[in-house]
Amino acid sequence: MAAAEKWLSSLFAAAIVSFVLLVISVTSSPSFAASRMAVPAAAAGRIPIPAFAYYISGGNRDLNRILRLLLAVYHPRNVYLLELSADAPMSLRYRLAASVRSSIPAVNAFGNVHVVGSPAEATYMGSSVLAGTLHGASALLRLDRRWDWFITLSAADYPLVTQDDLLHAFSSAPRGLNFIDHTSDIGWKEYHRVQPIVVDPGLYLARRSQIFHANERRKTPESFKFFTGSPWVILSRDFVEFCVLGWDNLPRRLLLYFSNVILPQEGYFHSVACNSPEFKNTTVNNDMRFTEWDSPPQMEPHFFNASDFSKIAAAWAPFARQFQVDEPLLDEIDKKLLGRRRGEAVPGGWCAGRRQWRSSGRCGIWGDIEKLAPGPRAERLAKKMEELVAGWRSQESSCQ
Repeated sequence: MAAAEKWLSSLFAAAIVSFVLLVISVTSSPSFAASRMAVPAAAAGRIPIPAFAYYISGGNRDLNRILRLLLAVYHPRNVYLLELSADAPMSLRYRLAASVRSSIPAVNAFGNVHVVGSPAEATYMGSSVLAGTLHGASALLRLDRRWDWFITLSAADYPLVTQDDLLHAFSSAPRGLNFIDHTSDIGWKEYHRVQPIVVDPGLYLARRSQIFHANERRKTPESFKFFTGSPWVILSRDFVEFCVLGWDNLPRRLLLYFSNVILPQEGYFHSVACNSPEFKNTTVNNDMRFTEWDSPPQMEPHFFNASDFSKIAAAWAPFARQFQVDEPLLDEIDKKLLGRRRGEAVPGGWCAGRRQWRSSGRCGIWGDIEKLAPGPRAERLAKKMEELVAGWRSQESSCQ
């Protein structure tokens, strides 16, 4: 074997081993601890209300964006894992944790917000980003046993509905559904995304670097069908456990393959779900995001600005992507769609206080956390959910 081939083989082996070790090692490392208040069981006759597990990630300059996003999606029923990138100093993580406690008094009682203490390096377009998502999912499985869906958000995302609206809409959905934008018609991606072989140095180097491209290509897989789509997903707890705990060999086998794929987060969950006999009929072909693309399309969707408010207001999707730092449009969304005041969480049925100068707003005091107060946007989202579930029942949207 030539020296170059030996070097490449060793590099691939190191990347695979590092990736697997990174994924299976779980560190529940919140930067602060808080007592947990038990969530009461659903009362007789009530529609059971779900709970979400949010994985919210951002860069070393995104502390304020992550905090604002958390305030916009907070609810005591949910659990949250916040992650600043590895290049952020530890002092910034402590600052984020302290800001969360001071901004949302309920966090100190429910203990449902956690900050990753030691994130791994992540390289854009590489598999270390997927490893971080899987690591976040596995940590959330350990941190809380009650949630029903896993939601991935970045600091550039923002909600268009309140959590009461979202919980109301998801209350009518079967708990096992996975909202994944996906297709098997990979087209140009076969040559540019599926066949190239890359190695992500973020898996084994102490600092970030660009991914390495091998000169060789590999054939499109024959042992499984390749699916691709949006990297932003809403996954059922059962499916997350399947991917993380891996009682079947499929998630591990595909994990090894996707460790050398460009942008694996655009295909891993999609391919695992659609190649699994257990989960292939659980996919709803929608990522629940409102996005727009420039012409010609770029790597990332269009950044929304103030001129886009009418489009944002007309959208049914619960989340929109993407927004620049301190985008004034976010203030309009807070005021006109979410009813959120600066520095406060979005109010919901669980909030029992009044806005007073010495208090933390309506949500500084809370009552029944199973009480929902859906707003005017909830009805539109609920109708869309009915359409999506109907499409799923007819198998029009699963793994096509």
